[in-house]
Amino acid sequence: MASTLDQLAAFIAETRYAQLPAPLVEQAKRHLLDTLGASLAGCDSPIWRECLALVQAEGGREQAQIWGSAQQANPRQAAWLNGVAAHIYELDDTGGCDHSGAVVIPALLAALPLATQPVDGPALLVAMVIGYDVGRRVLEACGGYSAHNGAGWHSTASCGVFGAAAAVCSLLQLDRAQCASALGIAASFSGGLWGFIHDGSHTKKLHAARAAEGGVQAALLAQRGISGPSAVFEPRWGGFLQTLAADTQQPQAFTADLGEVWKLARCSIKPYASCRGTHGAIDALGILLQQHDVRVEQIARIVVGVNPFLLEMCGGRELHSLAAAQMSLPYALAARALYDSAELASYEDAKRLHPDVEALLARIELVIDAQQSRDDEPWVRLETEQGVQWQQHVPVPSGAPTNPLTLDALLAKYRSLAARVLPLDQVERLEVVCLELDEVADVREVVGLLAIR
Repeated sequence: MASTLDQLAAFIAETRYAQLPAPLVEQAKRHLLDTLGASLAGCDSPIWRECLALVQAEGGREQAQIWGSAQQANPRQAAWLNGVAAHIYELDDTGGCDHSGAVVIPALLAALPLATQPVDGPALLVAMVIGYDVGRRVLEACGGYSAHNGAGWHSTASCGVFGAAAAVCSLLQLDRAQCASALGIAASFSGGLWGFIHDGSHTKKLHAARAAEGGVQAALLAQRGISGPSAVFEPRWGGFLQTLAADTQQPQAFTADLGEVWKLARCSIKPYASCRGTHGAIDALGILLQQHDVRVEQIARIVVGVNPFLLEMCGGRELHSLAAAQMSLPYALAARALYDSAELASYEDAKRLHPDVEALLARIELVIDAQQSRDDEPWVRLETEQGVQWQQHVPVPSGAPTNPLTLDALLAKYRSLAARVLPLDQVERLEVVCLELDEVADVREVVGLLAIR
């Protein structure tokens, strides 16, 4: 029987467009559009501009487009910089490696100039689906999101690099042996820690970028005959699971239902500019406020029942850093109550640092619910000054595949974000091209629409 690595390499090298279910293709196109919208908004970020300055100072061959600009860089630099943009505002999709779109799509479009012939839309969709699939399978083999991230790894980086490498291998049509080497090389590029959670530092914004860059590099090295370890997924000293997930590993997840269960189908599109762990509570509070027509001044207390993992990840109340605020469940609820929204505009300095926020935060309490597992969504109880209280639980947050955003909601999100950087006619054309990608003969058309003219 073929090894795990060989099975994954064959999947990458041999999967074709005809194998993809039609609903999966439609979902992939929406995730592409969503990721590009989030990325274009990210090009308006001060952090991204500093990263751009670093790339400019380094110099390099101008081959791949830097999104939201008139400039180009070499493929590894472009993958990195566009990955920063994609994840900068916490608006990119989730549920894959975790943030698969911000890893896979920057890697793919950065590698596009290296293809020996024009790449059509179906080929790009295949590569994208493969990238999402492999990145998620690596995370599941580590024991899943809660186990792997709970141990301190940020899976977007530690698992995402495999997805990026797989996607680029597919795009460049590497053979089985090259795909296997690329995954082995990617394993040594894996990393990314949750240390940023304690002080609101910026490293989380760099993790998707580093994974995208590493995936491009791994594929290009493998293409040139650089070998990766063949036993990287085997239960041996120095292997990936033995090192990063020794106590939680589930190695069968690498290949379970490979080519039959598509991991992109489980991914979510985020309606809010905050950690996905906050979304169920935002939805629940929104329902309570709307159903009972409660004004902020009538709120005596908001109590949220959470599991210990979510409390550690999203229980912070530091708001001076945007990065910290976007990981804060208390602030997400305050923004929903005060501004009727947890969208990007609610995270601007003037709003999150407003005195009304501090006053409301004092009335928001997070409590441990011993009945919840690590993967359960929190419940929210709203208590009024009049002594009335109501409780709400949303087990599947909005944006999930079983509770999806409508196409209108997705397009409204995309347009509001992309229009921060691009003129309206370009925003509209990019939308059309992405949603009709399966009919596009040369996806360089997509890249051209991401450039400032």
